[in-house]
Amino acid sequence: MAFLFAWGFSAPGFANDEADADAYAFDDSPRDALLSYPPWFNDPFLDLRADLEAARDAGKGLILYFGQKRCAYCHQLMDVNFGSETDIVEYTKRHFDVTPIDIWGVAEVTDLSGRTLTERDFAVREEAEFTPTLIFYNAQGREVLRLRGYYPPYQFRAALEYVADEHYLEERFRDYLARGDNRMVFDAADLHDQPFFQSPPFNLDRSRVPAERPLAVFFEQGDCHPCDVLHGQSLQDQAIAEGFASLDNVQLDLWAPTPLITPAGVRTTARDWASDLGLFYAPAVIFFDEQGREILRVDSVVGFYRLGNVLDYVTSKAYRQEPSYQRWRLRQMR
Repeated sequence: MAFLFAWGFSAPGFANDEADADAYAFDDSPRDALLSYPPWFNDPFLDLRADLEAARDAGKGLILYFGQKRCAYCHQLMDVNFGSETDIVEYTKRHFDVTPIDIWGVAEVTDLSGRTLTERDFAVREEAEFTPTLIFYNAQGREVLRLRGYYPPYQFRAALEYVADEHYLEERFRDYLARGDNRMVFDAADLHDQPFFQSPPFNLDRSRVPAERPLAVFFEQGDCHPCDVLHGQSLQDQAIAEGFASLDNVQLDLWAPTPLITPAGVRTTARDWASDLGLFYAPAVIFFDEQGREILRVDSVVGFYRLGNVLDYVTSKAYRQEPSYQRWRLRQMR
């Protein structure tokens, strides 16, 4: 039976968020204990062509898991989604093989095109800076979905079903999630305010005249528990609040027809822009540089530690010298 009907499926950010509440409020600082993979993960032979062939022969898809041994979000994925949620474990094992990649590893991996490179370089190439990152491939080796960061059990179940039942052939994951909701009622008054949010009209164009500061765009929605957590916890931290106050900041309703001009100078609406950006999780925060180019985005569960590091990268304008957030983090850890 499909999760869509078995689990009371609905759009992200509400409905089942109460059941997943603990997933949004955990300590996200690095763990002392090293993470271990479930025994049903593939052995890391690091030949992805062989892994894909084995998965195809078994009638399954392939998931590449990019993680870190001390990453709190990776531990959360293993302890909750692949730990206490037995239905997720059984569904994943039935429909997918999972191959782990250590984003700091120096072992060689052969990718699906036959190119050999280190795990670290492979992770950088795949922009897997926010762990866990999971890339889903179909039997033909085509990437059909990518999850960047940790998603609680509810959204994770939907992602598994979306790929296993090949809904990607007909619609995007964002639309699949939205289709599962039978209310789609959002009230802009439900959005949290912050003193650093700019007021409309939203002319974010930086393509003609560069701005003085980077820009953070908050995509949110009403009746959104993870949005409550972001504003009630992370943004209450003085250092994080001061970091955002040093940027230009705009808050948009993910589903609203609010008119705006994007940083690239395109006239659109908040709803259509969010769709073009492929957003399906709220809250999502996308950072743009002074010329309107995207620096990076945070579009999954985020806590103090990760958000603080992202702000350090943006407010210090380290992206000017090092466009790879992952490589920049590596230098900070040395």
